[in-house]
Amino acid sequence: MGYQNVNFPENSTFLVTGGAGFIGSNLCEAILKMGYKVRCLDDLSTGKQANVDMLMDNPNYTFIKGDIKDLATCMNACEGVDYVLNQAAWGSVPRSIEMPLFYCANNIMGTLNMMEAARQSGVKKFVYASSSSVYGDEPNLPKKEGREGNLLSPYAVSKRADEEWAKQYTRHYGLDTYGLRYFNVFGRRQDPNGAYAAVIPKFIRQLLHGEVPTINGDGRQSRDFTYIENVIEANLKAAAAPHEAAGEAFNIAYGGREYLLDIYYGLTKALGVDVEPNFGPDRAGDIKHSNADISKAKKLLGYEPDWSFDRGIQAAIEWYRENL
Repeated sequence: MGYQNVNFPENSTFLVTGGAGFIGSNLCEAILKMGYKVRCLDDLSTGKQANVDMLMDNPNYTFIKGDIKDLATCMNACEGVDYVLNQAAWGSVPRSIEMPLFYCANNIMGTLNMMEAARQSGVKKFVYASSSSVYGDEPNLPKKEGREGNLLSPYAVSKRADEEWAKQYTRHYGLDTYGLRYFNVFGRRQDPNGAYAAVIPKFIRQLLHGEVPTINGDGRQSRDFTYIENVIEANLKAAAAPHEAAGEAFNIAYGGREYLLDIYYGLTKALGVDVEPNFGPDRAGDIKHSNADISKAKKLLGYEPDWSFDRGIQAAIEWYRENL
């Protein structure tokens, strides 16, 4: 895998915020397997205790139930920490349109609390989750850093604000920050339930349970779906990146382009079902097409994703078959 050759000093301690979530729990698991210490901070509002139950007996693992909106909690969690991987945020474009004040408090102020706590604690590297949503209505493909459009949702605003604050913390306060613009991450432990569930696990769950999935829009929208292993690699390589790359944001994807309708029929074939989907209205705030130029992350972080969409979707289907 792409991160097995990434090394940190012995007894390094990582704080993973949102560590009981989909991405966070996978990061916790990978770092523990590498032999380092992990502190997981999560308020369990969207993360699940079940995602980290298998880690609880590991002597290098500590779980803190706490909220990043509380600065004192962030300060306590950062004490003695070498690297912060900040994944704590609420996702979902439609939900952010319904809850703008919460997204500001949680995704912007919460991240700012974490940066301040990391700065005061002398953390070496602060890696944080941004999003491809920051490209907004910029029509050109592939999406390239420095070429952003008008933001289309409060969620996108929150992620762009995080990037701007991170620049300030690198420029003025000496905290090396690295923003990771995730493109449609999928894989094991991604929640398939609820109104705001991501499309791949939601389709798989519905098809396995004999339900008829609904596709928003015409299904001809495209995404750069990115398997979880590539995201683990990006976080660890950012944590090991040089100071010269700090204060920047990077596209984290595979660099491919998959159409939703193709994915849907690929899933029905893989699962051995013959179900035609329903079609619903387009989702407000959604971007029609998304495909990443990952050359900046390759050059400055050494990011070399080796999990293609086809390889990742097979692994994801196997996991959901066993766990749903």
